[in-house]
Amino acid sequence: MIKGAIHSIETFGSVDGPGVRFVIFVRGCKMRCRYCHNADTWKMQTDNMKTADELLDQAERYKAYWRDDGGITVSGGEPLLQIDFLLDLFKKAKERGIKTCIDTAGQPFTREEPFFSKFKELMQYTDLLLVDIKHIDSEEHKKLTAQPNENIHDMFRYLSEIDKPIWIRHVLVPGITDDDRWLRETRKFIETLHNVQRIEVLPYHSLGEFKWEELGVPYTLGGVNPPDADRVKNAVEILRGEKE
Repeated sequence: MIKGAIHSIETFGSVDGPGVRFVIFVRGCKMRCRYCHNADTWKMQTDNMKTADELLDQAERYKAYWRDDGGITVSGGEPLLQIDFLLDLFKKAKERGIKTCIDTAGQPFTREEPFFSKFKELMQYTDLLLVDIKHIDSEEHKKLTAQPNENIHDMFRYLSEIDKPIWIRHVLVPGITDDDRWLRETRKFIETLHNVQRIEVLPYHSLGEFKWEELGVPYTLGGVNPPDADRVKNAVEILRGEKE
């Protein structure tokens, strides 16, 4: 029986896809984003293992609130690190008529086997992906997340090839991701994709800093303030092609 390593549940998620979502936060992530607000999900712990049916039984208690748009979203952590569990969960969700969404940074993506066949099958049961562009430049991406981004860009291209709907998210960090040059490069990349339904700019915040302290990990963005409204507006306009 396949089980997933679960961190926590949010029963009335309003920012993790369309409508009201039952959000499942899984454990495990190989990225080390300097602004991560879920650092306590990094480690793949097995103290809270759940089956797909256990989670879906719980989710369906809230189905009346979903209306036409809502459903389940799997976030994390990095859901694609538990792709066998995710595939089992989404297959069974579809059997129950539940809409599905994955919130992923794409780091595990590869066209090598056995991952790629599983990913292709998973997409048959996935309605939407919330995908991050952490930084468009690979070297800057490594500085920000400790991982390169070439395979992540390849995931974007594949999702565009199969016309799988995505929402793109970009965290705006002063001094790191808010440079107009990088924003324009990001826009150029987005323009090569044919499946983008929404582009969201998420202002940096340090609300998860206390988790780093609890883990004994230095928080390297201490003293960085959230971007002001003008910089957020500027980023939105550039990324959406409303400003040169």
